[in-house]
Amino acid sequence: MFREEGAGRFLSSRVRGIRPSGIRAFFDLNAAGGDTIALGVGEPDFVTPDRVREACIQALRDGQMKYTSNAGLKELREEISAYLSRSFALSYDPEQEIIVTVGSSEAVDLSLRAVIDPGDEVLIPAPNYIAYEPIAYLHGGKIVEVAAAAEEQFKLTPQALQAAITPHSKVLMINYPCNPTGTVMTEQDWLPIAELVIQHNLIVISDEVYAELTYGKKHVSIASLPGMKERTIVISGFSKAFAMTGWRVGYACGPRELIGGMLKIHQYTAMCAPIIAQIAAIEALRRGLAAKDEMMASYNERRKLFVSGLNAIGLACHEPEGAFYAFPSITSTGMSSEQFALRLLEEAKVAVVPGHVFGSGGEGFIRCSYAASLVDLEKALERMGRFMQAMQPV
Repeated sequence: MFREEGAGRFLSSRVRGIRPSGIRAFFDLNAAGGDTIALGVGEPDFVTPDRVREACIQALRDGQMKYTSNAGLKELREEISAYLSRSFALSYDPEQEIIVTVGSSEAVDLSLRAVIDPGDEVLIPAPNYIAYEPIAYLHGGKIVEVAAAAEEQFKLTPQALQAAITPHSKVLMINYPCNPTGTVMTEQDWLPIAELVIQHNLIVISDEVYAELTYGKKHVSIASLPGMKERTIVISGFSKAFAMTGWRVGYACGPRELIGGMLKIHQYTAMCAPIIAQIAAIEALRRGLAAKDEMMASYNERRKLFVSGLNAIGLACHEPEGAFYAFPSITSTGMSSEQFALRLLEEAKVAVVPGHVFGSGGEGFIRCSYAASLVDLEKALERMGRFMQAMQPV
């Protein structure tokens, strides 16, 4: 048996080269935090709807505990196809163009693994969700961050994308509604982006796990634009909209050749998502939509209260139009985002995530999840307000 202190030498250079999750680092700090108010991890504070839980319990009573098809239960793929068609004008064949995965995280991994060859450039708007860069790196991709500036409300612009494209560019990895900024892209925003994608023969991987969580604007998938379906993999799941984070059910949709490639990897690794979780997901799409809408209305109420409160205490925050995150600026304090987050945790007992962990453009900001109760959000604002007052010179 190898000695523990020496076993690290057997790790691959790529594994040694990636950093642990910055979000989880602050989650672990908060774990021993007593009365700390947690606004760090992006997890709904709701429980999974009753009907969905009951469907799982009944499946257990019925003895449904076996493997499913590698692609997932046919009934679930059919429900996903129908749901995407009526909700987002996306049309996918459930037999060949949809795969059920172990959360949307596995779908991200499979899609990048299926299309990247060593040296391919993966264009990622930044700030961005922290998992994309290490996953692309692990599979040999070269990450190229595309500035999504605060002055542009963190939207991806055609000017920034054009400036980042090289002959080695292959993938555009996007996430709208965006984690961490809450930014939403409209059809008019997408049209010039789609033109560049087609012009430069890129493939798009579009993480749309927050598609149901938009406020005042309906989500538009880039895959719904002319010429884009055949070059886009759409990723989503049940974690956020249906409060099913621990169930680990996600999915990917796209051209059958790409989904087929992802399926080949999936059948050798995860094999299939858990059957009882898939049965629960079917129930969520069939009879859980009203509960989803109620949760969404509650998020909207929290969003208005929290963003207004941040601006009132001196943390300038653009209006997030999707997801359940606020991304306020902390530059007025003169601290780095990590310094601010650490001091806020230690002195005010409020846990947030420093913006620098989300890539370039994130420094000077913090990510706050408002997927917390109104009571906790009000307490957090009160504590943050006192913290900000203490920062002011006497």
